[in-house]
Amino acid sequence: MEVGVSTAPLVSVIMAAYDTEAFIAETIASVQAQTLGDWELLVSDDASSDRTTAIVTAAAAQDPRIRLFRLDRNGGVAQARNLALETAQGRFIAFLDSDDLWLPQKLERQVAFMEEQDAAVSYTAFRRIDESGRRIGRLISIPTRLNYQRLLKNTAIATLTGMVDTTKTGPIRMTEVRRDDYILWLSLLKRGFVAHGLREDLARYRVVPGSLSSKPIRSAAWVWDVYRKVEKLGIMEAGWCMLHYSTRAVLKRLVF
Repeated sequence: MEVGVSTAPLVSVIMAAYDTEAFIAETIASVQAQTLGDWELLVSDDASSDRTTAIVTAAAAQDPRIRLFRLDRNGGVAQARNLALETAQGRFIAFLDSDDLWLPQKLERQVAFMEEQDAAVSYTAFRRIDESGRRIGRLISIPTRLNYQRLLKNTAIATLTGMVDTTKTGPIRMTEVRRDDYILWLSLLKRGFVAHGLREDLARYRVVPGSLSSKPIRSAAWVWDVYRKVEKLGIMEAGWCMLHYSTRAVLKRLVF
């Protein structure tokens, strides 16, 4: 099912969704509340079994900037994102998972920042929240710039904060393996692009039971696989990068 959009928007928001009826209405509302209104929201429903589809359908009926796509079979987050990316019309691509939130000025501030910096890739600071929306821990600070080598040691680009200017990078696509988001950022910076960090608190990453962020050991194992199987790093270089990654992962979870 698809609700058409008549003109090309400035920003295409890519949202993969699977069984998130408890959160997706609030997530969509955080996009609708943006001070920059020139966007399209492409929701790719990965064969949800709950009311996710119905909630998005109702939102799309009220707002023509929202389009819904649905996979017949559950294929994973990368496949869902790619389905939306295939039809994205915006110059800028931004990602927002269906249980996370943006603050109202997120798109306006980030687009302006990218134009000021002439940046192909950017990301912002953010905070973590729990299921009920309560803040967890401190503001997640970020470096001002990341190249490929620095990103190997620092997974600082949270998916809900990442933005890509496709007039500079060309079309993008996710690799359909685990940690597809991290692989995307690495692939772009490996081409010579530099990611610019906007040090403003503009997003909320929700930690729910069963999510990747709630299982740090599994997350680290997947990052290790990216180092060894995707980036083809030697054992010593991969170990050095993992040491840095693990240290920063621990710091993110400190409460102060």
